[in-house]
Amino acid sequence: MNIWILNHYAHPPDLPGGTRHYDLAQELVKRGHRVVIFASSFHHYLHREVRLQPAEVWRIEDVNGVKFVWIRTPSYQHNDRYRVQNMIAFAFHVWQLGRRLPKIAPEIKNPDVVIGSSPHLLTPLAAYAIARRYRVPFVMEVRDLWPQTIIDMGELSAQHLITKALQLLERFLYHRAERIITLLPWAHEYITACGVPRGKIVWIPNGVDLSRFASVADSHDSDEVFKVMYLGAHGQANALDVVLQAAQIVQNQGYSQIKFILIGDGPEKPKLKKLATELELKNVEFRDPVPKDKIPEALQEANVFIFNLEKAEVFKYGVSSNKLFDYLAASKPVIFSVRSSNNPVEEAYCGLTVPPRDPQALAHAVMTLSQMPKEEREAMGRRGREYVEKYHAIPVLAEKLVRCIEDTR
Repeated sequence: MNIWILNHYAHPPDLPGGTRHYDLAQELVKRGHRVVIFASSFHHYLHREVRLQPAEVWRIEDVNGVKFVWIRTPSYQHNDRYRVQNMIAFAFHVWQLGRRLPKIAPEIKNPDVVIGSSPHLLTPLAAYAIARRYRVPFVMEVRDLWPQTIIDMGELSAQHLITKALQLLERFLYHRAERIITLLPWAHEYITACGVPRGKIVWIPNGVDLSRFASVADSHDSDEVFKVMYLGAHGQANALDVVLQAAQIVQNQGYSQIKFILIGDGPEKPKLKKLATELELKNVEFRDPVPKDKIPEALQEANVFIFNLEKAEVFKYGVSSNKLFDYLAASKPVIFSVRSSNNPVEEAYCGLTVPPRDPQALAHAVMTLSQMPKEEREAMGRRGREYVEKYHAIPVLAEKLVRCIEDTR
């Protein structure tokens, strides 16, 4: 099959960010399929052009057998109107290019199916238009429940005209899609409430390419420094101010051997650095984001990971975060601080769970794990690794994707 995937924020592993579609595409290529990923060449976290030369508007790049079509879009630095312009530009240009690409680039064949991935809804809309152009099935992938997530995070009112327009578009796309892929385990409850038949909805969560961890040497626990790591986006939803407040409690309790390491970038990072200074934290280190293929090496430095999200209603449909499965693949305990309908850490018995927005509970969990015998922490890490091998390895998820696509034909 010729499979086209439209994902505004798709990345190959040499860049920071999620590689869900690249990882799945690589597995599909191994099985004889041809996959083309359309993505913006402006990097959301690095805030710069990463793939195109100044004179280029678009370009095809082969990354280990997976074709990326990079599309130039306007730059932005914050979640403001310039980012909205970037979204609109990507959707328009990918639609313009997609409907004629096989004619001007013979190595790209007509699609047999077109997948449009959120979070924002303009990319699935462009995918729907392209699918209609080639008279092939349109599959919508829902990575975030927009606009509900925006409402729950307090960024837009439920009564705002933009919200109403997004809800109309959301329902339009749900009903036009042959299949709807959700990453969240209980998102079907939200989508069926929009009048969509349950049989159209398929759950394919995020996963991890375990081969990236195969050559990484495991670091042994140090008796001198106990490292608590967060690696991921520094956005509003990540509630990292709570981690800093927990670090202050740990510091005030005299646990000088515990160090917090925050790796990544995002709109909240300047505020977080300022807060760390105000709290006079000596036990927190901020680091730049790392490419996806360097994450396994970075994770091995930690003793414990924190998976932390804002206390928001939208997480009642579950969570499926790339970073969580990377954590589990690294065979280290995880502190899970989310109010969600699913809890992989609890299911796998591979860490501790604390309520969100509770720095005291988070600090207590960190101190508890630091005092726990090393053998117990290692056992937790092994159980987490076994869990992702069984349920979130890329070949397992690719098989689900193939079945989903075949059901549309």
